[in-house]
Amino acid sequence: MDAAAKERLDRFVALLLRWNIAINLIARGDAPHVWQRHVEDSLQLPDLLGPLPERLIDLGSGGGFPGLVLSIAFGVRADLIEEDQRKCAFLREAARVTGAPATVHAVRIEQATLPPAPLVTARALASVDRLLGYAAPLLAPDGACWFLKGRDAAAELAEAERHWSMQVERHASRTGSGGMVLGISRIARR
Repeated sequence: MDAAAKERLDRFVALLLRWNIAINLIARGDAPHVWQRHVEDSLQLPDLLGPLPERLIDLGSGGGFPGLVLSIAFGVRADLIEEDQRKCAFLREAARVTGAPATVHAVRIEQATLPPAPLVTARALASVDRLLGYAAPLLAPDGACWFLKGRDAAAELAEAERHWSMQVERHASRTGSGGMVLGISRIARR
C-alpha cells in the first residue's frame, strides 16, 4: 500500500470515529484500536487471496469492513450492500471523502440484484451457512467468497458443510485472537 492509500485510509478512520459517536459503526471500546481490529483485519485479505479482482461485492458493509477499506486502499470497484440507511449515509460519505470507487446499495442482501462478481466478502455478519446463501447468487462462476470470522468459524463451517459443497481455505487471522479467514470457492447447494 502506498502513501496516498494510507492517507485516504487515515481520512476514512477519522470520519468513521466522528460518525461512530452518533451511529454504531464499531464498538465504542474499539475506537482506540480501530486500525488493528478493523482496518488491518480487512487489509489481510489481499495477502491471502493474491491480486484483487477489478470488482467485489461486500455483504452487510456496516462501517465499511472489509469492502470499502479494500476499495480505498487498492482502488477495486466495490458494491457495498447495507440495509441500514444511516450506515449507508456513512458509506456514501466515506466513499466521497476518500475517492473510493464504491457504490452503496441500500437494500436487504436477499433483494440485491447485481451482476455476479469474482469476489464476495463479509465480516461479522452471519453464520457461514447463511453467508453462503446470501453470496451464491452474487458470485461469478469461478469466483470466491472471503469471510472474516471469529472464534466460532470451525463450528459454523461444519454446519455449512451439511448444506453446501465447497472448497475451503482456512487461515488464522493475523489480527484477531482465535479468528479465522475463510476462502470459499466452488460453492453448490447440496
